Amino acid sequence: MTFAAAMLLALLIDAVIGWPDRVYHTIGHPVTWIGRVISTLDQGLNRGSDRRQLVLGGVTVAVVLVLAVLPAAVLQMILPDGAIKVAVIGILAWPLVAARSLQDHVAAVARPLSDADLEVARKAVAMIVGRDPENLDALGIARAAMESLAENASDGVFAPLFWGVLLGLPGIAAYKAINTMDSMIGHRTLRHQQFGKVAARFDDVVNLIPARLTAILFAACSGKAAGKAVQMMWRDASLHRSPNAGWPESAMAGALGVRLSGPRNYNGHMTQDPWVNDSAPDPTPADLHRGLRLFRRSVVLSAVIMAALALI
Repeated sequence: MTFAAAMLLALLIDAVIGWPDRVYHTIGHPVTWIGRVISTLDQGLNRGSDRRQLVLGGVTVAVVLVLAVLPAAVLQMILPDGAIKVAVIGILAWPLVAARSLQDHVAAVARPLSDADLEVARKAVAMIVGRDPENLDALGIARAAMESLAENASDGVFAPLFWGVLLGLPGIAAYKAINTMDSMIGHRTLRHQQFGKVAARFDDVVNLIPARLTAILFAACSGKAAGKAVQMMWRDASLHRSPNAGWPESAMAGALGVRLSGPRNYNGHMTQDPWVNDSAPDPTPADLHRGLRLFRRSVVLSAVIMAALALI
């Protein structure tokens, strides 16, 4: 399959060089380009009655998707079949796969945490989670980082690859546009409760299969703990506040023998979310390193699967 080969190429480029700072500072990143469009539409359209906000939120989703997907679809259609098509799609899909970035951001938490440098670890974890890190101890920081690792492995790596393998460049572009809209306007805040509802629902739908596949990848790469990973995803995934994030989180919790989710502090408000794998202990800094190893094994397995698909 051409698309599987192209996504494998995108993953390999990302694994080797990521998205270099020099490139970012020169041209930005496709997600930031999409983000500027979303922000402009949010500022211009998000006002009025609840019904108006809901309708114009849907219009925002449509406009962003057309801008992201149409150029990708036209380019993919006119490219000649063969190595050129694989190379062009793979290179253009490369910045939309964030395996290297996720690895680096979580490792930036794990390293100082292992050295008991909580101040640096808190600053690093604040880059990848929305909760207040100021009052988190070492176990709280490790738990927050591990939950981000599990959820973003699906959102940032395996879901884009899934849609890229299935639909090519338009698929991965559409997914990243939807996921970016959800992260920017899909929150249940007063401002975005109606305006972001369509974006949030779209994000739930496009992550339905990838989140579960991510959990399966984690279980398949967890060795002797595979059975526990499967048990936890089957038992506890539905306890999570998200219809999708509970799958990779519960699989990782079972694979590593730790508990995740649970109460957390957002802007001074303490939520009372249930625990996933509640009888296990909180993750330690050492467990966070184990989580990173599980993530890397899962990325390798996904590469093997794409290589096999490309050879069919």
